Formats: sequence, structure tokens, C-alpha cells
Amino acid sequence: MIAEAGSGHLGASLSALEILAVLYFIKIRHDPRNPSWKERDRFILSKGHAAPALYCLLAEAGYFPPEELFRLRSLDSRLQGHPDTKTPGIDAMSGSLGQGLSIAVGMALAAKLDRTNQKIYILLGDGELDEGQVWEAALTASHYRLDNVIAIVDRNQYQYTGNTEDIKSLEPLSEKWKAFGWEVLETDGHDTDAVLQALNMCDQIRGKPMVIIAKTTKGKGISFTEGNEFSNRVPNSEELKRALSELG
Repeated sequence: MIAEAGSGHLGASLSALEILAVLYFIKIRHDPRNPSWKERDRFILSKGHAAPALYCLLAEAGYFPPEELFRLRSLDSRLQGHPDTKTPGIDAMSGSLGQGLSIAVGMALAAKLDRTNQKIYILLGDGELDEGQVWEAALTASHYRLDNVIAIVDRNQYQYTGNTEDIKSLEPLSEKWKAFGWEVLETDGHDTDAVLQALNMCDQIRGKPMVIIAKTTKGKGISFTEGNEFSNRVPNSEELKRALSELG
């Protein structure tokens, strides 16, 4: 998809794939035949630059034909570089980093007022946690005891310009979330069983929001994309052949 489009964020997409697969094929209540189903759970891809990964999952789930994936970032396509609500299965426009958790808090408050049992899932980037708005929203979620919010941090340790700890240290990250009143779990973000176990544990928590810190590798699955080199670089023809052979 990204090679065909000539642009896109390959590394950030690959670090999130297993997390998204568990969400869309096991945890989230949704209906591809009725994307606007009122009782559905909600999902927000706050790290919107990883949209190619989400589009793959939506196509696999049946929201639109898989061949549409190759129109990524085309001017008249429903699959833009960041999620847009004109795409079936997308609940929130995102990609301006730092805003997703605030959207999730609003959705969660609405669900509480409507007395529904909907869950609001959100995937955050770790570099995104540099944004102050994330922590304002985190404080609000704990104040209102929003136990219908499940946040997942894609902890691949890189942001666009380098290692997160070199740019603005996040550690000790678990203790920061705990200090804001959240229940914190840690897991291997590439182990689908471990991700599912963490999500299932969140179902047992009452009276506070939950965050799963998912330890991942940026560019996971292709030997030469791991790390930050493919943060916003497109594979050339030879790299594409090599990548597809490794994945095959």
C-alpha cells in the first residue's frame, strides 16, 4: 500500500498490527454490515499516521473491498493518509497528535450518560505522550471514573525525529499513568495472546480508566525496517520485493 502510494508511515503501522488484529477480530463489538450500529464499541486511532494498518484490518473485516487498499492517499480515495470518518468503520478523524484521548473521554462520558455498556478503545503513540493535552484528558478520565475507557500505548520507543527517551523522556511511564489515577497493565504488543489477556483483564476493572502499555518494535516483521529508518520513508522496488518475500 505504502509503496504504491509513494508515501506513508510503514514503521508505525507495523508496530500496531497485532494490537489492531486482536481488537477488531476478538474484542471490539462492531458490525461491518452496519458501520453506524449505535451499540457498537468505539475505536480511535490517535496515532493516525498508522492508518495503513487500520485500513488493512477494516478491509479484512469486510468494511470495504481489499482492492481499495491500493488507492491509499489518492485524491479521490476514501483511504487518506490519516483516518477520516468518510471511511466505513472510522469513528473519529485523527492524526493531529494529542487529541485522541480527549475524543475518547467525550465518547465515554456520553456512553455513561446514555447508560450503555459501550467500551471506548484508543491506540496512542508513545511519542504522542509529549503532548500536554493527553495528560489533561487522562486527569479528566480518572476524575469521572471512566471505566469504559481502555487506552493502549504503542510503546515502540521511537517518534518521528528519534528515540523517545532522547527527545523527551517518558520513563517511568507506568508510574506516570498510575499517578493520574489509571489502572496500568504492561504487555508484549506483538504477542496476540498476551494482548488479549491484558484486554480481558481490563474487563474486570471497575471505577477507573485503564491503560495497557504495549511494548512493540517499530517496523516489526521485516528485518530491515525495524527501528526508525522507515518512519516516513517508502520502500523502493527492491526493498518491496525483499519485504514481501520475508512476510510470505
